[in-house]
Amino acid sequence: MGKRKVAALEKIEADLAGLQHKIRKDPETYEKEFIENWQQFDSAHEKFLADPVGADSNSLITFREQIDLIAHVAELYPQITATFPDALKEILFKHHSVLESTLREKIVSSLTLLRRKDVIDSNYLLTTLFPILISTPSKSSRMLLYQKILSDLRNINTKSTNHRVNRTMQTVLYNLVTSDRSSPKAIWAVKIVRELWRRQIWTDAKTVDIMRQACLADNEKVIAGSVRFFLGGDKEREEFEDDSSDEETVDIRKVKHTIGINKKTKKAKKVLDKAADRVKKQERKKNAPHPLNFSALHLLQDPQGFGENLFEKHLQNSKSKLTLESKLLVLQLVTRLVGLHKLTILSLYSWFIKHLTPRQQSASTFLACLAQGTHNLVPPDAIEPLIQKIANEFVSEASASEVCSAGLNATREICARQPLAMNETLLQDLVQYRKSKDKGVMMAAKGLLSLYREKGADMLRKKDRGKDATIGLRSGDTKQQRYGEEQVGEIEGLELLAKWKEEQKKRKRAEKGLTDDADGADKAEDEEDEDSDAWEVASMDSSDSGEWIRVSDSEDEAEPEPSAKKRKVDSEDPSDDDEENAEAEAQDFMKLATTQILTPADLAKLRELRLEANIDKAMGNNRRRKQEAEAGRHADEGLTAEQIEAPSRLRRSTKEERIALAREGKPDRDDHRSTQAVRKAQKEAEGKSTTNREKARRKNFFMTLGKAKSKQKRSLVATRNVLKNHIERSKSGGRRRNGIAR
Repeated sequence: MGKRKVAALEKIEADLAGLQHKIRKDPETYEKEFIENWQQFDSAHEKFLADPVGADSNSLITFREQIDLIAHVAELYPQITATFPDALKEILFKHHSVLESTLREKIVSSLTLLRRKDVIDSNYLLTTLFPILISTPSKSSRMLLYQKILSDLRNINTKSTNHRVNRTMQTVLYNLVTSDRSSPKAIWAVKIVRELWRRQIWTDAKTVDIMRQACLADNEKVIAGSVRFFLGGDKEREEFEDDSSDEETVDIRKVKHTIGINKKTKKAKKVLDKAADRVKKQERKKNAPHPLNFSALHLLQDPQGFGENLFEKHLQNSKSKLTLESKLLVLQLVTRLVGLHKLTILSLYSWFIKHLTPRQQSASTFLACLAQGTHNLVPPDAIEPLIQKIANEFVSEASASEVCSAGLNATREICARQPLAMNETLLQDLVQYRKSKDKGVMMAAKGLLSLYREKGADMLRKKDRGKDATIGLRSGDTKQQRYGEEQVGEIEGLELLAKWKEEQKKRKRAEKGLTDDADGADKAEDEEDEDSDAWEVASMDSSDSGEWIRVSDSEDEAEPEPSAKKRKVDSEDPSDDDEENAEAEAQDFMKLATTQILTPADLAKLRELRLEANIDKAMGNNRRRKQEAEAGRHADEGLTAEQIEAPSRLRRSTKEERIALAREGKPDRDDHRSTQAVRKAQKEAEGKSTTNREKARRKNFFMTLGKAKSKQKRSLVATRNVLKNHIERSKSGGRRRNGIAR
């Protein structure tokens, strides 16, 4: 066989690769050879700039290999290669649209390599690549530049946040979005910001401000991308965090055990080292402080102005050319802002009137947007016509069951946020639909009824109020909230602690043999003893006495109790007992909240009582749990069309739907296998082997003949010794003696 001829280009490539290896080992010795290659690159660079289109393929290959050589060893000769980054930048800026794809990728990769070797800084690289990203016509080039920009921004913020580069890049993106509202180039700013927000690299208000400006653009793609950022950016970030935390955990003991049994090789040692590194990385992640992830909607500056501008420009404006899908996205964002920040945009509710009809496309989405755009500070007069329109259009006996249940469910969601928008006549009419034969309509009407049993029981008929609401109205505990009234903030579960303290006081008085009409001094003394037991008065920092100074509050709490005669007269009126008990409990609660300092023991008991209350609540009925879960839904989550349509899915499914549901996730008849085969496939997928008993059963018969014959020839003494050794090995953990030391 003859010797293969090597082409000239292959020789050049081999020579440059060998020269690169030699230069890295001994830069001073091969400096002359590098200077010769640098001069060749310089002349090829000038020739390429003179005629970038007319260059032949051989010269382009040579030019590409010279760029690769210089990029890999540029840090060894900083004075000679000082103009090298500027030369590459000049080629990209002037001729990026006509460059050959491989040469363009080589230049971009070389600039990234120079950045990695700290020959150039991040500002230089980003200001070079980003203008080409938004102007190049090549799709492959855009994706390459996008990945390189993201990679560099991620790398510079890995160890610590690089505020200087981040501010520079954010300013560039902000100017790109605001300079030309109709330009499609701003879509790259939206993509970069969304990806960096998802990876929790940019989490400040400046990032949100860029997307706020992008929402007010004129290009539909830019608007849709930026609106989706506000609607789903936080969810994407949580999913990315969950995916990164769900990495496969490494069992280091299992890896060591495997390596100890198998043959010791360098590859096995590398596997062990890699597993140890992964375990250390997981430990660092576990012990790292959790970042404060604020929602993008909470970081907005001037949400009122942003909501008004968004509504007027894209929804109220008749000249807006957005499609219905894009308008629905904008509407979801506007109503989410209104509901979350409790904004007041009265023209929004009058705009809804023409869209609240079953013939409207995506009618359930409009209903969901109206519900999430309602809050307790919206005037009831603005919401009442909308509820009346929903009742007239959706809720009637002639309407389909799906339409009727969606209308009732939307009405319930609106009234849950603003109960004053419903009038008494309409409510009593809608509640009658709980007798409907359709399950979805019945459940939606019952949901509306249970809502007003809690929020406005006096608007219902007496027979519809229920036991709890009737008792609450009679005792005065259930009161309808007035317009603009806000609930006072309080410590959760404090009333449980007040009730427990009162029970403890009664128990202590009973143990001491004191009656209920004992004087206030004994009661104050019990309280003082109880509080003194709760405090831990060991402090080493005190400057004067070395102890905590306890402020006694028994003087404020000690109040003279009414006499037995007066108490007897009061007890003769049984109708007022419930009201007096409720007032007494409220008074004890307010006294505990305003006049006492909670001790560490009180806080521990408060946590215990909260836990007990949550357990009791979880063991209650499903309906009450469902109502409390819906009431506690976070405002950031918003409301979806699926939640409005939920009651309509309670209908009885057809036979075809049940068959399709049964077949879902099951293999076809062609792939039918036995249970044993399925288990075997699962074991193989998990990397597990068969058991020793299975291996022995499947062993070739001729391989077992010798052992069987030798067993037959054993003497009784030999058989006894074998069985004895077997029993000892079994007690000590087998042949490897796992579990018991020798």
